[in-house]
Amino acid sequence: MSIAQSQTVGSMLREWRQRRRMSQLDLAVEAEVSAKHVSFVETGRAAPSREMLLHLAQQLAIPLRERNMLLVAAGYAPIFPERPLDDPALELARQAIEHILGGHEPYPALAVDRHWRLVAANRAVALLLAGVAPALLEPPLNVMRVCLHPDGLAPRIANLDQVRPHLLERLRQQIDLTADAELIALLAELRGYAQLPPPSHTPPAPLLSSVALPVQFRTEAGLLSLFSTTMVFGTPVDITLSELAVELFFPADAATAQLLWRMQPPAALG
Repeated sequence: MSIAQSQTVGSMLREWRQRRRMSQLDLAVEAEVSAKHVSFVETGRAAPSREMLLHLAQQLAIPLRERNMLLVAAGYAPIFPERPLDDPALELARQAIEHILGGHEPYPALAVDRHWRLVAANRAVALLLAGVAPALLEPPLNVMRVCLHPDGLAPRIANLDQVRPHLLERLRQQIDLTADAELIALLAELRGYAQLPPPSHTPPAPLLSSVALPVQFRTEAGLLSLFSTTMVFGTPVDITLSELAVELFFPADAATAQLLWRMQPPAALG
């Protein structure tokens, strides 16, 4: 849990405001209320209505899970449901994810939750996981752990010295936004991994590297250079959907594209 339930709603709002590096006046301007009212809410001199509380949370970009915690702290019932992905209410969302992942083949694509646990993946992802220690692939598979663990993908990432700082910084930024205790523990674990020696030979970077950092995987078939883009659901009102991200990998050069098409089983292409 990212914020203790014993805190008052005012102190919780103050922590989120400070985490966003906003003054009371900044929040008041964004929320179109008086700075005095923001101050009174934070100090407990005014009890916010449910609507005002949700309005302030919206301006602070507080995650839905933590918005529920704010509501409970203020004496209101939580309003954002958290359903499992196989719930009938999420059927259309699940179909959309499956369509995106399947349609992206032969290029790798996967979906992860808030803690980087693998939710779904297409068949091309298996090409990248070859040789990973079986213990790391046991559910719940953590994508960050698999990428940076010495028994995971790390020895096969040709430009690990570039990729590792990027992944750690991405996780740190996520912690800044969510204050999630599990992510904080994950970051500490990843930072504690033994550092692999630098590669004796670093392959030339694709032209794309001037605008986006590709990840270069060594495989038995050859070097794969991939860059990724992340997709999230727009305006979700379900916690599960709000915490899902779909990561799509694209070839960073023509050689990678050709290699992925050759490596993909024929059944996955039709």
